[in-house]
Formats: sequence, structure tokens, C-alpha cells
Amino acid sequence: MRVLVLNGPNLGRLGRRQPEIYGSTTYGELVALCEQWGRELGLEVEVRQTNHEGELLDWLNAAADDETPVVLNAGAWTHYSLALYDACAQLAAPLVEVHLSDVSRRPEEFRHHSVVTPHAVAVIAGRGVDGYRDALERLSRGDRG
Repeated sequence: MRVLVLNGPNLGRLGRRQPEIYGSTTYGELVALCEQWGRELGLEVEVRQTNHEGELLDWLNAAADDETPVVLNAGAWTHYSLALYDACAQLAAPLVEVHLSDVSRRPEEFRHHSVVTPHAVAVIAGRGVDGYRDALERLSRGDRG
């Protein structure tokens, strides 16, 4: 099974951006880990990151058309993008939402709301990069909700 792991703004700066919140694992290391975990689970994993909202929406539209499962860390767009909400709503295959930090415990009130959650079969937050492994495991089991 093919799975897309999609990452939004600033995630390409992992390991350098606020490591006290997001950890010291670099984005390149995250990509390698996701690919390795995917192989171990019998998944074909493709990892992508963008700082451009339209590009993420195009990827989600293609995933909808192809019925491809998605692991999504939409970064800041999680909290306010109605276009992201609409793109996630059309997904036919399972979507797992991932956040490195526990956004529900972050001091910024805006981080406590997600436009992705209503469309996700699971939300994994606060587990650092291990949350991606958890998400891939969930998809490998074929969980749909």
C-alpha cells in the first residue's frame, strides 16, 4: 500500500527550529525514519514537505483522486486553513493527523483547534517523531476510524 506523509510549513527546519518543542531530529532524519518504518510495515511511503499551501492542497487533491492514505502534519495551517479543511474532507482513504508537540497543551490558544481533526481517523500528538511511526502503523492495520 502506498502512503503519503505530508508536512506543512516550517517542518523542513526540524532539528533547528525550537528543538525544545519539536525535538532534535532533522527533517532528513525524519524522512529516512518514515521510509524505514514504512518498509518494516510493508508500506510504500513517500514523504513530502512544503511551505506553500497551494502545493499541499494539490497533493491532498491527488491523494483524494487516487484514494491514497495520508499522514498529515499541516503545521500552522492546521489551526486556520479552511482550504485545508475542504481538501481533507474529500479524502476517500484514511487520514491520520500528526503533531510533534501536544498542541492541546501548548500555551497559545489558537493551537487548540484543528481543521484537520474532523476528517481524521486518528490524531497523534505529543509523541515527537515517534508519532509518525504510530500513524503509519495505524494505516498499515487498515483502520478506517
